[in-house]
Order: sequence, then C-alpha cells, then structure tokens
Amino acid sequence: MTSQVMARDPDMTSQVMASGPGARYPGAMTGALTAASPGTGGTFGELLRAWRLARRQTQLALSIATGVSSRHLSYMETGRASPSREMVVALAQALDVPLRDRNALLQAAGFAAVYRETPLDAPALGPIRDAVQLLLAATEPNPTFLVNWRYDVLDANPTARWILQTFTEDLSRFTRPYNLGRLIASPAGMRPYLENWSEVARKVIGRMHRELGGAHVRDPAEDAILRDIAPVLAELGPPPSATEALPIFVGVRFRRGDLAVRLFTTIATLGTPLDVTLEELRVEMLFPADAETKQVLAARAAGTRGQVTPLRDAAR
Repeated sequence: MTSQVMARDPDMTSQVMASGPGARYPGAMTGALTAASPGTGGTFGELLRAWRLARRQTQLALSIATGVSSRHLSYMETGRASPSREMVVALAQALDVPLRDRNALLQAAGFAAVYRETPLDAPALGPIRDAVQLLLAATEPNPTFLVNWRYDVLDANPTARWILQTFTEDLSRFTRPYNLGRLIASPAGMRPYLENWSEVARKVIGRMHRELGGAHVRDPAEDAILRDIAPVLAELGPPPSATEALPIFVGVRFRRGDLAVRLFTTIATLGTPLDVTLEELRVEMLFPADAETKQVLAARAAGTRGQVTPLRDAAR
C-alpha cells in the first residue's frame, strides 16, 4: 500500500516523541546529507557483494541487469577495479538498495553522498507534515502511528497513544522515542497484554531483524535494537512449517482484564521518494478486526474527545 503523504502535530509530537532540543521528529537526522557509520561498513567491494547476496543475485544476473560485464563485477567486488560514480548508482538501483545505503556505497567508493536526509521539521517538508497530520486525524477512532525504519514512534493519533498507555505494562521504563519492537519484546512493555504475542513478535521483530541486520551500514542505535531483540528471536525459534494452514492475516490481539481489542495492520509509505528521511517514514494504520473492537474504539473516542493525555505525562 502506497500513500503520497506524510505531518505536523501542533501539540503531541514536540512534547512526546521528540527527545532533545530541536529533535521534533527524532527519526530524521539534522545534517544535510547522510554519512556512513565508521567501523561498520567495509570496502565498496565488500558492500556490493553483501547486497548482491542479500538480493540473491548472481554476478551474471546483475551483469545482465546493469550492462556491466560479470568479470568487471568480480573485479569490483575483490577490489581489483574501482567503479565510477554513475556505476555505483546504477548497481544500487539494480539491487534496490535503500537510499541511506546507496549513500554508504558511494562513500565507500570514494564519492560524496547524493541523497539528502532532510530533517522532518524543515520548512521544505511542510506539505509532507501537513499531509501526515491529516492522515492521522482522518483515521480516528482507529490507531495510527508514524514510525521510521527502526520502528521508533515519531507521531501518533489520540487512539494510538491510548493503545500505548493502556496496553504497556510500564511505559516509564522506556525512553523516547518509543520503539515498537522493544515494547513488543519486553515483559515491561506490551508483551503481557498481547494474546498472540508469539505471532506478533515473529512478524514484527523478525521483520526488524531482516531490515536492520541486513547488508546495510548500521548506526549504534540500530545495533542496540538488534541486541535487545536477539533474545526474543532465540526464544521464538524457527518459524512454523510453511505447509501448515495459515490464517487470512496475522492480527494484533490486546487484552487487559475485561478490555479486549483486536486489530489488523496496513502500512502506507511515500511513493518514489528521493530523500532518505522520506523513504524511511511509514504510517502504520490499525483497523478493527471485529465488531466488538469497532465499538470499543468508537466509545473510547466519544468519551475522551478533547481529553487526550500526552504520553510524556502518562509515562511519569
């Protein structure tokens, strides 16, 4: 699902999700261009080979896709040949490398980064912020989160904040921006109130492990998240057999006492972004999976309209 949108929250984002001066949307860096993380990258050839293997492409297949001889690809991977700037971009496009990691490939090859990483609170992104705010408001009374590639919560509508407050054991144990993977993984987070915890954890944390632990250059925050979720991956063990009967979708089933909420998720992203920040934004929208949940969310919205508690206050 793709949406040409992304937003400003006049009250909640600056108060709740940001941490640090000026960090209104902490998922967006403040520099004009991204930089590769030193010590976690490697040579251009090593990165190229890692991405090619991650995409399950042979040198021959990549050669056909880019028009570069397989011998020359082999030479670049072993360091016997150096690519031009245009070749780095062409190879990255053929391998569908994320923009942040295209910059890392360029820098490893000795070139400047090409793709900007514009702070989400920059004036140029005003229309994007407005569009996200519109989407957050329009999805009420259903919970909607704005997250980055690490699944840090950058913004949320009132019902999403209610979900965090209601179905987290101790929100004060977590630092802002709240990370959905950590909340799902921890007994102090959402784990005690997820009836189908193993299903949700396998999907969400497994996806985070694939995306954060892949071939790309990682930063310290990503390494910290991978360390935190590693014990959960080990606990979950191998996935069920692919031959087992599968449900229509993997929903999210919360229960706290007599309060039960059953939801399913859709994710919207920007179409064809050319900025690192925008490519990594996701709007995660949850919808009722049954009539009872629909009634619960509607009643909550009707009873608390105009009385939303900011997360920073709820977490004290």
